[in-house]
Amino acid sequence: MSDKTERGKAYMGNMEYVLPEEIEKRSMEMISEELSQRNIRIPKEEEGIVKRVIHTSADFDYADTLCFSEGAVQVLEKLIGNGADIVTDTNMAFAGINKKALAEFGGQVHCFMADEDVATVAKATNMTRAAVSMEKASRIEKPVIFAIGNAPTALIKLYEMSMEKDWKPAFVIGVPVGFVNVEAAKELILDTQIPYIINRGRKGGSSIAAAICNAVLYRMRDVRAGGLAAPSELSK
Repeated sequence: MSDKTERGKAYMGNMEYVLPEEIEKRSMEMISEELSQRNIRIPKEEEGIVKRVIHTSADFDYADTLCFSEGAVQVLEKLIGNGADIVTDTNMAFAGINKKALAEFGGQVHCFMADEDVATVAKATNMTRAAVSMEKASRIEKPVIFAIGNAPTALIKLYEMSMEKDWKPAFVIGVPVGFVNVEAAKELILDTQIPYIINRGRKGGSSIAAAICNAVLYRMRDVRAGGLAAPSELSK
């Protein structure tokens, strides 16, 4: 019998058998256990978001780097509950956000990155499509939550518009990933009065932006069903 076969048998013997419908629950239990082992305590109202981001990324650094403005979760849930829309900067985030759950509260998800008019304006003005799509989103006539997981230029444009116009985003989820201007763009939003959830540093991504949105949506759905306390009760 080969060494590979022996190793394979050993690995299989160490496997934890979990029913398919129990995998996410078990993952969350493991995340809670490891957070406890690391002596990391997360405020109750933020815990579900941080855990879902860790579940999405398998990266416990987010427990330290995710930043929440004062009352961020309550603000975000109130916006969604009142029918706010969500605008993303990638089709990946658009695909990942639970649109059915958002629709239950009267909201829609938008991504304008592939729109022909956005591409035309971007080329004519030498701007990124992400920046132009933020301009287009600012014309939506209802409160908008911006879930940015890729383009720092989207955050920069949101900052510029909030400084230059009588307009500001209702909420910014700012988790672009990368190197060029990523950290500086996040710091811009942190230095405003805009309600936010921002991940400091280079890490982030479309899947993280979607995970944050879904964490809030799933919790709101559970609260509506009577299974959980509202964030305002958790913070007491």
